[in-house]
Amino acid sequence: MTVHSTHTAVQSTTNSAAETTLRLLNYIESQNYKGYDPYDALNSRLIKLISCKSKWLRIIFTQFLRRCPINLRPVLGVKKEHNPKAIGLFLWGYSKLFAIQKNEDQLESIEKLLDLLEQLRSKGYSGNCWGYNFDWQSRTYFRPKGVPTIVNTAFIGHALLDCYEKTAKQRALDMALSIHEFILKDLHRSKEGESFCFSYTPVDRAIVHNANLLGASILIRLNRYLRDSEIEDSALASLSYSMRYQREDGSWYYAETPHQKWIDSFHTGFNLQALRYCLAEGVGEEYRPQYEKGVRYYAETFFLADGTPKYYHDKIYPFDIHCPTQAVVFFSGLQPEYKELTERILQWMLVNLWSDKGYFYFRKYANYINRIPYMRWSQAWAFHALTEYLSQSRGEHKHVRNGFRTN
Repeated sequence: MTVHSTHTAVQSTTNSAAETTLRLLNYIESQNYKGYDPYDALNSRLIKLISCKSKWLRIIFTQFLRRCPINLRPVLGVKKEHNPKAIGLFLWGYSKLFAIQKNEDQLESIEKLLDLLEQLRSKGYSGNCWGYNFDWQSRTYFRPKGVPTIVNTAFIGHALLDCYEKTAKQRALDMALSIHEFILKDLHRSKEGESFCFSYTPVDRAIVHNANLLGASILIRLNRYLRDSEIEDSALASLSYSMRYQREDGSWYYAETPHQKWIDSFHTGFNLQALRYCLAEGVGEEYRPQYEKGVRYYAETFFLADGTPKYYHDKIYPFDIHCPTQAVVFFSGLQPEYKELTERILQWMLVNLWSDKGYFYFRKYANYINRIPYMRWSQAWAFHALTEYLSQSRGEHKHVRNGFRTN
């Protein structure tokens, strides 16, 4: 491909991304940021009544609704709601758009989202933190609605910090700063020598690498403002734990328990994104070779030649919206080396998972597509990915600054 044709292809992708972002934004706002979630089955009073205290019935109902391509939620009494992580991702996207456009009207939307995050905070903890708007049953733990997770809190924390850095809203920084209190005081620690792993929530002791690394990454970023040795020491200890478990090829298992030893695309991306945040703050430089090995593994393992995103390292299906969105978020920040890969992944996503109705599908299987427009899992992540791509592309394409509405 010639230099001219490469530039034309990139420009075409950027045009498509800008147009899709506008249409997606229209859909999101038309829904007032509310929607269904793949895991919200236990918000049904009927399902709660039937499953009662049975762990396995909770799991069966949740997995059935997650996999069912027909949206039965309205019939079962599950309502569209605000999901805290979705609101954080929307805040992140709006902040990036404001940095591109400098459109003062968008600050009103940012204020509304900050209001929602204030309302959706989990109450009764040492610092600001966020959970899910539904009960959640895993094989080992039951996590009630509102119990904060380190993953949600870390993502929202990163969004708040970026909001502050891009909009100068002191309120966003103030909301972020107390997050370290939640992580350091309310979460359990599984120790291994001088290192440890943060628990997923305050009500479990689950050891999950992406959760632990995300926790370390938000502590490191917060410490730019707090300058507290305890914060840095804790972050380095948790970082050390999961870096020790990186495999020789650059990958990580999701977790180390026998039933959680899988390797998937987007959690690999989360691990590397977390590590990149630490390196950007000048922390963990000794892990840079491992980071670079992980980036190569991510790029070379999870994407076919045309950008098709594999879910697992050893099989393709299902095509889940989380896989291309996290990849676009991550690789958009690694230009120019991964520019062509980013373009291919984004083009695949726009062709295969975008609906003419103005939203993204959840999953594509070999024989059917799950078209339910989940708000957190699909729309929020797609909005985050598209705005990250446009943010990284704005220096090259003037229309990225001017291609959105102003109201």
